[in-house]
Amino acid sequence: MVHGRGMDRKPRAADHAADQGAAGDEARARRVLLDLGADALAPRPWQPASVPPSATDLVRHYLWRSARGELAPEQDAAGALAALALVPAARAEAEQLESAALFSARAAGHTWGRMAGALGLGSPQAVQQRLDRLVARSGDAGEAS
Repeated sequence: MVHGRGMDRKPRAADHAADQGAAGDEARARRVLLDLGADALAPRPWQPASVPPSATDLVRHYLWRSARGELAPEQDAAGALAALALVPAARAEAEQLESAALFSARAAGHTWGRMAGALGLGSPQAVQQRLDRLVARSGDAGEAS
């Protein structure tokens, strides 16, 4: 069963088809931005060379090239839509980083209160709730695949 929105429900064929459609849209958007020059980005030193650029890197690279006027109008138009299509993936990447940073801070011995201050949150409980939401979202995403 898939756990989401506080209820148990069985995955439906429509959910699976929607997931496949979204994955295809994301792959096409990645290809557009890679073809606009992001395929030349150097690998990040913390990743193996075989790991493709992140959605965040692809969107940033497009925005940088667009702002510099390096793209023809039709390339800029296609890149803009591709970048928008990758925003949900970039958001998921940021949430994964936030979760990892929270776990790392706890492992380093920081208190929930200190972490709240670093995140600009009002209470230790707010950090705990935020982490719970992030973990739940990442778990829901893992079950959907």
